[in-house]
This record gives sequence, structure tokens and C-alpha cells, in this order.
Amino acid sequence: MRAKTRKEDKFMKKKHISINLEGEQMARHIAMLVQKASKYESSIYIQSGDKRVNAKSIMGMMTLGMDLSENLEISAEGTDEETALDGITGFLTSGE
Repeated sequence: MRAKTRKEDKFMKKKHISINLEGEQMARHIAMLVQKASKYESSIYIQSGDKRVNAKSIMGMMTLGMDLSENLEISAEGTDEETALDGITGFLTSGE
């Protein structure tokens, strides 16, 4: 039996990154990330291993349990998906 793929996966833009944020205040970084993600119209998801959460949800992001140097997949779909991916990726890799 073939595994089902999500319909949106065919159209979403994706990037694989490694977190590179300064300091050990990951909760603060997560709050800032959610604020940044909420500025975009596109749907934005962050996946770590088997967990995939909405980047605009503070509760979802807190359950992800991100660590420094962790590898993530960022995906976005919508009118500003390229800009959203660049913005979220820039924040997670350099704090910008």
C-alpha cells in the first residue's frame, strides 16, 4: 500500500535548515518567531522529525521543543510564501 501524501505538499515551498540562534532563551526565540510568522498571509509550518506544527501557534511551537543546531523543515503556502520562507529561515539561522 502506498503512503498517502498531503495534497498541499505538491504546492508548498519548503526549505531545510539548521537552527543557529544565540543564547539559551529558546522560549523567547519561539515567541519572536510566532510574531514574525503571523505577519505573513501564507500558511507556515515547521517540522522537526515527525512533529509538524503551525508556526503561527505559540502553543504548537512550544510543543515542538526546538534545540540549538536542530535540523528543521520550514514550509509555506500562499501569496507571500517565498517572502515568508526567507523571513522565517533568516530568523532561525541568524536571528534576523
